[in-house]
Amino acid sequence: NEYKSYLSMPPKKQEKSSKGGKDKPMKPKSGGGKAKKKKWSKGKTRDKLNNAPLFDKATYAKLLDEVPKYKLITPSVVSERLKVRGSLARFGLEELHSKGLIKLVDKHGSQVIYTRNAADDAE
Repeated sequence: NEYKSYLSMPPKKQEKSSKGGKDKPMKPKSGGGKAKKKKWSKGKTRDKLNNAPLFDKATYAKLLDEVPKYKLITPSVVSERLKVRGSLARFGLEELHSKGLIKLVDKHGSQVIYTRNAADDAE
């Protein structure tokens, strides 16, 4: 008898809510299979980057002045911060490296990593 009392549950009590509009009586559906078709989302859209294809004087000055002070220097970082194309950032970094303003850390495939010179860290 004790075992049966665990299995049988008491009848559900209907709570009457004082708020109106929540418990509207459901209208009987006329016929099945009339569900709305799922609309596919357009997906996430990224804003087009409008990066400069050539250095102008201000950007080139920024490249020579600010980039050697970055701790981590990669073409992607330079491209994002100076708003220039990746290929342009790559050439700019090669130029800075040839001038001795930045130090090469690692060159592997398409990813090149530079850092600022050790002499600049002491300042």
